[in-house]
Amino acid sequence: MYEIGVRRFGAVNWMGLRMLGWREIRRFLAVWQQTVLAPLITAGLFLTVFALAFGRNRADVLGVDFLHFIAPGILMMTVIQNAFANTSSSIVIAKVQGNIVDTLMPPLAPWEILVGYLTGAVARALIVAVVIWIGLFVVLGQGVAHPLWALAAVVFGAAFLGGLGILAAVFADKFDQMAAITNFIITPLSFLSGTFYSAKALPPAFQILTHYNPVFYLIDMARFGFLGVSDASPWHGLAVIGVALIVVLGLGWYWLRIGYRMKP
Repeated sequence: MYEIGVRRFGAVNWMGLRMLGWREIRRFLAVWQQTVLAPLITAGLFLTVFALAFGRNRADVLGVDFLHFIAPGILMMTVIQNAFANTSSSIVIAKVQGNIVDTLMPPLAPWEILVGYLTGAVARALIVAVVIWIGLFVVLGQGVAHPLWALAAVVFGAAFLGGLGILAAVFADKFDQMAAITNFIITPLSFLSGTFYSAKALPPAFQILTHYNPVFYLIDMARFGFLGVSDASPWHGLAVIGVALIVVLGLGWYWLRIGYRMKP
């Protein structure tokens, strides 16, 4: 006879992990008009506004046409915002509705819950990235100079912002708190990350502040992956994001392990 409460799934509960990840993927695919089509339209609007505002008279940036320069930044900014929204909305809605217990009660280790939620964020990010890139290819003829770097930027960016989404959702107890975190932390980090400009064009003090923004390195890595040009070394950016990712996921795992703001 099995003892109650004893974990009987080995080192990894593959079934539970697979089902949680698949649940998160199906959750955003069920409303693909909002989670996949809407980001494409948003990215298109950004590109259209800048095209109309500056036209073809804008000087090249880092030796690249301005519209081509901002295109990878717009793609990456949209990708990371969607990764953050995927994990944060899933957890906050479950907490507000009171069904977060359905995720906490199954025999899933804290790291398995973390990976399950991140699976949905990374999957959504990859789909959004591919859809937007297809649009950029059709409109601008946007190619991919370094496919592995572009893929690394999307995956690392999705994992990092997905992890931040988990932290934000665990901390928030209602939608107003989640909206405040998004508006006052995530959005500024995204817009002040070199998406629409080169960091080298900023005054020295602002360049220093920009280099303390981890999202800057994600945008820069994506730009290197798609265009082959960047403000900083992509290897340096990868190292910074790697460290930031370890910190964020480590804190997320710890909060899930102790049930911080999750258990009544």
